[in-house]
Amino acid sequence: MPADISGAIGANLPYLRRYARALTGNQTTGDNYAAATLEAILTDTAPFEGQTDPKLALFHAFHLVWASAGAPLGEPDSSLSARAQDHLAKLTPNTREALLLHSIEGFRIEEIAAIMQLEAKEAEELIEIAIREMQASVAGKVMIIEDEAIIAMDIRAIVEEMGHKVTGVARTRAEAVALAGTERPDLILADIQLADNSSGIDAVNDILGQFDALPVVFITAFPERLLTGERPEPAFLITKPYTETQVQSAVSQAMFFSSTETLMA
Repeated sequence: MPADISGAIGANLPYLRRYARALTGNQTTGDNYAAATLEAILTDTAPFEGQTDPKLALFHAFHLVWASAGAPLGEPDSSLSARAQDHLAKLTPNTREALLLHSIEGFRIEEIAAIMQLEAKEAEELIEIAIREMQASVAGKVMIIEDEAIIAMDIRAIVEEMGHKVTGVARTRAEAVALAGTERPDLILADIQLADNSSGIDAVNDILGQFDALPVVFITAFPERLLTGERPEPAFLITKPYTETQVQSAVSQAMFFSSTETLMA
């Protein structure tokens, strides 16, 4: 494999793995598809030939593998995973892929069309359908861990406009643990660098020690601290500065995949 292609893959692989995990709802399954993509590229570098954007080429190669496999999910490894796959079976085909490519990975409509081998108009319509279907699927209680007051207010407004209840906002690790103990959330939205120099990652780990199968969306200016290749990694990671669509998508995706018995109808 040419050195320039190898370098491009290395630089963009963490983002492909993030996308694959969010797409499949399972870290192991997502990593398996990412690995299969690398194996395919070793035998055929055609997706990179004449392509000026290596990230687009890598994601296109992934979708060739994904589509050829019939876009299956792995065997459910828990009751929550089984419920998530049941949800997915009801979605319009290709909508989840288009939405993730747009709102989480930041591809433009034309780029999504190229990755998925669609017309641009069709890609745009898929995104609109996905947003409607996922936001309508579940609603629940969201806890926010964020030390910047303006950002916390903005995130809270986005979440509440989606129909979710915000249990509260925590500015430190200790506040976060206490808040979660007061009212169990269905989802956590967390920054990783908090007001007293404590860690949002540590706060989330403390909370996850109390509750099983609690989905987390990290919103951070330091994504490299989480996309390390070590397990576990978050399936939903948004980079600051974020957009409203990114937050809406990640919250809907996480709720959709990890709906629990406590979620409100």
